[in-house]
Amino acid sequence: MGSDGVVDVVVVGGGVVGLTTAIRLAERGLRVRVRSRDAVTGTTSAVAGALWWPYRIEPAAEVGAWSLASLRVYEELAADPAATGVRLVAGVHADTLLAGLGTWAGEIAGLRQLAPEEVPGPYAVGLAARLPLIDMPVHLGWLRARFEAAGGVVEQGAVRGLTEAGAGAAAGVTAPVVVNCTGLAARELVPDPGMRAVRGQLVLVENPGVDTWFTAADGASSETTYFFPQPGRLILGGTAQEGDERAEPDAATAAAIVARCARIRPEIARARVLGHRVGLRPAREGGVRIEAETLPGGGLLVHNYGHGGAGVTVAWGCADRTAELVLGS
Repeated sequence: MGSDGVVDVVVVGGGVVGLTTAIRLAERGLRVRVRSRDAVTGTTSAVAGALWWPYRIEPAAEVGAWSLASLRVYEELAADPAATGVRLVAGVHADTLLAGLGTWAGEIAGLRQLAPEEVPGPYAVGLAARLPLIDMPVHLGWLRARFEAAGGVVEQGAVRGLTEAGAGAAAGVTAPVVVNCTGLAARELVPDPGMRAVRGQLVLVENPGVDTWFTAADGASSETTYFFPQPGRLILGGTAQEGDERAEPDAATAAAIVARCARIRPEIARARVLGHRVGLRPAREGGVRIEAETLPGGGLLVHNYGHGGAGVTVAWGCADRTAELVLGS
């Protein structure tokens, strides 16, 4: 950023979508500033599990390509898991049929349908896969460092509106382009009445020796069952409660999560609880919105929001598409 305070792009939102988008723009030579209401480690992204998998996300015609673009990035980042927070870990998607997935599934090496006797728990079908599992606090820190290494600046503070962001995200800063990666806050800032919260609650426990992940997620149910082994903890989930914006963990919900996970791995029932987390997934009617519009003063506003519970899964693919709109290609 020049000493005159002028930047090329202000990205509003410091979660995984905002940071990956900012990286793509900064690494193409643009002067970029990220403006985030919350600290990077305090965003919804920091609460995520986070397993790569296109889950509860639309539009179907775009999601496959976005997801695969992100998968290729995570496969590269997994070469240095201590720094990036990304590891390739084996696991099982229960209650899932390969034939029911999109064409993107054919691009995942080693993805296979399991025989009924291979599926854990009370499930008749399932898939085996080795997929990126991301330790989000570590990964968000790595994303911020990569962005700053490319000359970017992160600042914390709320914006009153998206046009205000470009006119003065901070004293003396002007930018001709604003990128909206505000997640659920887009409901008020755009405003977009199609945005809705989908509440996810997690339980963190001491890992009793689980080294594979497991999911059983019925898209029509508010209850899901999954566990993800992360360094220093095992993450148990979960919920998908549409329209529920309670930020505090619910004790009965937590107990039910532990019980569901213990049906798959009984030793989980005895694991010491380390903590609880709640995140509000930013879902949107019609799915992800990536779109550019010209502002009355001639500036450019590019939207990249509405990723629901799959922001990590599509982050890099959506960042690439957003960068194309910013650069006019």
